[in-house]
Amino acid sequence: MNSIAMKVKEFQSILEKKNSDFALFYNSDSSKANPNMLYFSGYKGIGALVVPKNKMPFLIAPAMEFERAKKSMIKKAYSMEKKRFFDSIYKIIRKNGLKAKNIAIDKNNFTLNSYRHFRKQFKKTNARDISFDCLKLRELKAEEEIQFLKKSCSYADKIMQKAIKNFKDFKAESEAAAFLEYEAKKLGLETSFNPIIASGSNGSMPHHEPLNAKMKKGFCVIDFGVKYKGYCSDITRTIYIGNPSKKEKEIYNFLLDMQKGAINQIKYNKKCSALYDFANQKLGKYKKYFTHGLGQGVGVEIHELPNLTLNSKDRIKDNMVFTIEPGIYFPKRFGIRIEDTVMFRDKTIILTKTEKDLIII
Repeated sequence: MNSIAMKVKEFQSILEKKNSDFALFYNSDSSKANPNMLYFSGYKGIGALVVPKNKMPFLIAPAMEFERAKKSMIKKAYSMEKKRFFDSIYKIIRKNGLKAKNIAIDKNNFTLNSYRHFRKQFKKTNARDISFDCLKLRELKAEEEIQFLKKSCSYADKIMQKAIKNFKDFKAESEAAAFLEYEAKKLGLETSFNPIIASGSNGSMPHHEPLNAKMKKGFCVIDFGVKYKGYCSDITRTIYIGNPSKKEKEIYNFLLDMQKGAINQIKYNKKCSALYDFANQKLGKYKKYFTHGLGQGVGVEIHELPNLTLNSKDRIKDNMVFTIEPGIYFPKRFGIRIEDTVMFRDKTIILTKTEKDLIII
């Protein structure tokens, strides 16, 4: 049984327990994939995935995507009629003889407008949210997923290292970001998210958008990742443009030691909130400048479970893949973030391997 078949079977047992007739996932945006459709089928295009609780799943795709759908891991695919999206989906579901009293839907990926059109067709249906169940199912990675994630991290490392090596040639943040995107596209890859290049005082904003302006001297945060077979990687390195002061070197090394310490704290069944608390306490006088969580799971989405935050209920389990990314952000001055994607399987394995000692450009 392949990994997708195993995922579907496990998901069907959840549908059975929840007394749902089937789950319906959809995607109407050609520019991005529905993460759960990708996870359960390997299909990234427009259309719908129907997973009955006790029958084989099937895809529904428009004519222009039908050949692509047939190449997915789901054996059964139907071509959508040239009519309204959910009207066509409804008719194909009816043809398959499925009851539609209780339908499981992923509300995280259902727009309000789509839900309105869905309701016009499935009028006497109880729609049950399955979003958290999907997130929990995706939390522990199968062997094939782990191999994809390792490959994704390896590609991100290579591109990150190439960017750092060429960094002196970049005149603006936008040039550095474009270089990262171009190198990913050359390898036939997508980026996991829009790259972050934050130089000088811009680094004090964790999600700064690269500017088409002269690169500022000082610390420069480079946050980047790619998707391989739909699976994300995430790595952040902070370099220095110019000549750092003794104090700046001390702050950087302080954060690096704390990041390494947080990775060493990862243990089986440990509370993720305890890992966050460790990092927060170790930061001491700098903890008020740490403005986000310590990390999060990565997979077919860049933010998955577990959450390494103050109030997280998650615990570390085997086959989890997640980030460790402490940061210190001094408003209007500078920021430093150091991030690795790691896997836990009996022990912690760091998947992103780019040098972390401070690189001076």
